[in-house]
Amino acid sequence: MNGIPGGLRTDQQPPMAIPLRHFVLALGFLVVGVGGGVVTAVATLPGLSGLAHLHLLLVGWIGVTIMGAMTQFVPVWSGATIHSRRLAIAQLWFLIAGLTGFAAALLAGVLAWLPVGGALMLAGIWVFVYNVGRTLARTHPLDFTERHFALALASFGLVAPLGLSLAIDFTTPVFESIGLTRAGIHLSHATLALFGALLATVVGALFQLTKMFTQAEPDRLDEGLLALEQLCFPAGLAALVLGRGLAIESLARVGALGLLVGLLAFAVVVARLLAGATVERSPMLARYWIVVAALFAWIALAAPRWWADPLAFESLFGHPQARDLLLFGVFGFVVIGSLYHIVPFIIWIEHYSDRLGFEQVPMIDDLYDDRLERADFWATLGGFGGLAVAPLAGLPAAAITASSVLAAVGVALFVANMLLTIQRHGPDGIAGVLANRLESNDETPAASRGEPDVDVPPDQ
Repeated sequence: MNGIPGGLRTDQQPPMAIPLRHFVLALGFLVVGVGGGVVTAVATLPGLSGLAHLHLLLVGWIGVTIMGAMTQFVPVWSGATIHSRRLAIAQLWFLIAGLTGFAAALLAGVLAWLPVGGALMLAGIWVFVYNVGRTLARTHPLDFTERHFALALASFGLVAPLGLSLAIDFTTPVFESIGLTRAGIHLSHATLALFGALLATVVGALFQLTKMFTQAEPDRLDEGLLALEQLCFPAGLAALVLGRGLAIESLARVGALGLLVGLLAFAVVVARLLAGATVERSPMLARYWIVVAALFAWIALAAPRWWADPLAFESLFGHPQARDLLLFGVFGFVVIGSLYHIVPFIIWIEHYSDRLGFEQVPMIDDLYDDRLERADFWATLGGFGGLAVAPLAGLPAAAITASSVLAAVGVALFVANMLLTIQRHGPDGIAGVLANRLESNDETPAASRGEPDVDVPPDQ
């Protein structure tokens, strides 16, 4: 896998508008999800609002961001041209339409319409899995990041039909005739989504990005811990999913232990890389420290709970009160920190790379507003930190409301910073990114047009 940011083969990547369109729409779901969280802190929403809120955040924000990032960086890192640019566009609109309809049906309590939204989401996810999977299949041998991406793609591929079957089962019994229970399938679906589709992607990307941003290399101890993770995490995930789905407590307990051991080994490696960083503070490193701390805390809370009862629905996220610690502390800060590089990086490649050597061009870190970045860091840290600590410490409802508002302010600052970056530096601004069309250069890679590869400058 090629090093980033120097010496990239950027002729392999899809057009800029494709991943940026994913990121812009994912930011919209983030705003809706966090706004919904603020509302639910002070009022009661109709229908199955909790389930709708969770899907908007996990599928709409984190899932769509992952789809855009994989579509962009699997070709860049692996040196294989994306299988189909048209499918990369189709996957997004299928998923957006499906998720919007699915969430609306949940809020309205019209459960008979859930399979329609579920089927569209399945189509979008399977198109994504096929397109990126075909791209990844041309890479041999797979490295650490690529192996985790392959695991994530397999998990995405299984999560979608399980979700559709659960949507159908709201009104038409599906599982009784095959000897399974809705509760078991629900647990397997959620486990695959959280720890397979999402967390496997985070692990694979975070290792590569941490090396890139710290300019540190793993030593022999790190390599041994990474080997342990690659043994324990996938095997533990498989055992936990099967154990929960089939209600086999001993299998689920062994799986939970393996998954936690693998994640603990990985967290130690990332912490050692961050501690050995040879560069100054960056938005990515600041947030990755939060991710590591949250991951250590989540593992410590999840271990005794999963050992005692890995099949309980209350144990889905590990400790019953640790959902926000995982959702925001791990997933959220990884996504926000990474987008502070990925969005400016894509824009820089598209808009400024061909000017390098001919005129003065900004560095990647110059494209976003560093004052907004610092403000959103402290606001999101305070807000999400309060949301994570409040249920564990038994803080009053007023503390949860205040934390929700502070987190919403931080999210608003982050979203504004990303959108301003796209509007100011993107060749066509936000409107061009959202336009549902293939630009004239979408069908022909840069190399075939005789354009040189681009060496990306180091961040400042």
